[in-house]
Amino acid sequence: MLSGPPASATVTADQLLERFLSASPRQQRSLLAQLEARRTELRPLLIDRLAGLDASGDDWVPGALIHWLLSETDPLAADFRGRYPQGWLETPTGSGIDYQPLQAALSEQAFELADRCTSSILRQLAGSAAEARGYVYFSEVPPISGIDLQTLDRLWLCYSRGRFGFSVQGRLLQACGGRWERLWPKLGWKEEGLWTRYPKAFTWSLEAPDGHMPLINQLRGVRLMDALLSHPALQQRVKGVAEGNGARR
Repeated sequence: MLSGPPASATVTADQLLERFLSASPRQQRSLLAQLEARRTELRPLLIDRLAGLDASGDDWVPGALIHWLLSETDPLAADFRGRYPQGWLETPTGSGIDYQPLQAALSEQAFELADRCTSSILRQLAGSAAEARGYVYFSEVPPISGIDLQTLDRLWLCYSRGRFGFSVQGRLLQACGGRWERLWPKLGWKEEGLWTRYPKAFTWSLEAPDGHMPLINQLRGVRLMDALLSHPALQQRVKGVAEGNGARR
């Protein structure tokens, strides 16, 4: 149970936002519908609150605040973009990657564009041969910068309310006992034995199943995704998501 007065119209927008920011992850999820309903009142408060949050972590709450801020085309949204031209979340890189286009797409909930940006970044990380052929070999994954794989995962987690990202896919694979054939339907990548058709049959929104994005082409088998999820940098994050899953739901 949440302490304090009921989170209803009798509570001010500032009080509701404070309760949201100070609540546990499970409680935060229970408050989302009320915050969505009062988004117009909340939006003027969000920029100042974002300044006090941790831009080096992977909490999904700031991403939700940013989505509400950018839900209108007005001076509030323009102010946010002016303050954070490269995006709010810090994006360390060991390979000189520019994450601004990806973060901008995720901030605007342009998830199909964000998925294409992610594929492009993975090719850059894998090297010139991968860029030239247009896809990554599983053997090119182990040398990829762990810092960058973690940054990609953090971006997806932050801007999906903790529902998308490599670490989420890894946690779901563990829940399936490591059985890939059980994972695909959970991700929404396969239905009744047929692969979901790209791109129109995928769900490019927060309504998608957990782990639905980013996409990894499985037509050549599971070795690329297995290599990604087995990368030490992502293994560490898969473990973190699995351990925190009870609190996230």
